Amino acid sequence: MDTHIWLWWLLGDGALNTKEREALDKLAYEKRLALSWTSVWEMEMLERKGRIQLSIPLEEWLEKATQPNVCTLWPVDTQVVLAQRKLPDDFHADPADRLITSTAILAKCALATHDGKIRRSDVVEIWEAD
Repeated sequence: MDTHIWLWWLLGDGALNTKEREALDKLAYEKRLALSWTSVWEMEMLERKGRIQLSIPLEEWLEKATQPNVCTLWPVDTQVVLAQRKLPDDFHADPADRLITSTAILAKCALATHDGKIRRSDVVEIWEAD
């Protein structure tokens, strides 16, 4: 999942439709959702800047939001860093989007994202709710 999908899904806001929310719920139940640690870092920055509001302390929210029954948390390692160097020159300049996309490519997983630049790039399979 891209960071915004994870946050919209768990916070219950954003642009996810009912079909997408239900599909993510099902995938979580089946333990088939994954998240790059980059999203955890990005989420912390958004919360610190006041761009998202949590109803519980950040530490508690993160502990709950990254439990194995919610998603698998993938690390960013040297392979991911090197993979993002292979993205096209016109791909996203945003470091988080580059790392998240590269993680999905290396994992051979579809990426749940509403980000138009990533969706149009054709470098990664895009997840669609069935």
